Amino acid sequence: MVFFKIVLLLLLIVCAVSAAFSKRLLASVIIFMAYSLIMSITWILLEAPDLAITEAAVGAGVSGILFLMTLKKIKRTGNEEKEEKDENR
Repeated sequence: MVFFKIVLLLLLIVCAVSAAFSKRLLASVIIFMAYSLIMSITWILLEAPDLAITEAAVGAGVSGILFLMTLKKIKRTGNEEKEEKDENR
């Protein structure tokens, strides 16, 4: 069990650093969602199931969906700006 906890801790550190330094926004969002799921497993191991459920629902669920929707809108806005620049040339 101690080995599993150490692996979870290392995965948390890797996810946090990877999300911070990732160049692609979609990859950062997916890594953040993985971080939240690993954190919810950690809360279960710490015998805090209410926090685990909240972390899974809010961290990976709601926040992940909001980030993905924001990325979709950003890409749409970026494409519209490109089209306007192309039309002006």
